[in-house]
Amino acid sequence: MRFAEDAIQELVCTDGVNRPVHIWQGDVVDMVFVAVHGGMAHAGDWVQVGQYFKPLGYATVALDQHGHDGQKRVFIPSFDIFLDDLALLISWTKQQYPGKPIILLGHSMGGLIVTHYGLRRLTQPDAQILGFIQSSPYYVNAIKVPWIVEQLSGLLSAVTPGMAVPIADFTDELTHDPAITARHKQDAADNLRATEVSARFARELLNAQSYIPENIGRWSHSLLTFIAGQDKLADSQATERLLARISPELVTVHSYPDNYHENFNETNREELFSIMHEWVQGQRHA
Repeated sequence: MRFAEDAIQELVCTDGVNRPVHIWQGDVVDMVFVAVHGGMAHAGDWVQVGQYFKPLGYATVALDQHGHDGQKRVFIPSFDIFLDDLALLISWTKQQYPGKPIILLGHSMGGLIVTHYGLRRLTQPDAQILGFIQSSPYYVNAIKVPWIVEQLSGLLSAVTPGMAVPIADFTDELTHDPAITARHKQDAADNLRATEVSARFARELLNAQSYIPENIGRWSHSLLTFIAGQDKLADSQATERLLARISPELVTVHSYPDNYHENFNETNREELFSIMHEWVQGQRHA
């Protein structure tokens, strides 16, 4: 398979569409990562995580999210469809891996999604979900959106929701690993990575981001976060300030000053993976 998956299954999503669930796992599974990819990306981007953790007894399952399943331009009806589909993926995971501990794992927009899920959907303890891990959560844009553009985005989302909005290409500033950069470019050429975003998608992301500052202080789950110091997409300093509002006994933050946005695809990724494994084992025995 293209991203070294061990299996690909299908999940019937909220809109009734069957979307692929990419799975990396060995013969023995003791723990499951439910992984949520970033904006304009795809589930195959979790290959580095999946391959590293497979021999350690982890399964990694990741869904090609709504609007990202082979679409050149990302369109979603609302941000909540990500949460609805994540709930379905978690239920599917519990059926596939009964009783196995689960960690929700998100990168970039995926970090924003799992944060919303933890705040808005996981309001009661779930004994099977041990905690959350995120990389470069997309809480605040590194490039500030001009006020007038932000105001107009609501109108465009309502009137011309599918219209393309201009975005910069940061493909060369996602990771210092040239092989992964080349893979990203090939994925875009093959329509696996989106290259455009719609007005509705852009507005929904802004709305989702605006929820975080007033609500993140209510966070009540164990959380491990990796922050990239050279992030050109997510504002790393703003992320640190927001995470500081969480009770310190719940959150662990590791910052890497030289990393680009994609920590889990960076050249030092195995250092991060080792920290992840140690943290997860700590959650299991807490």
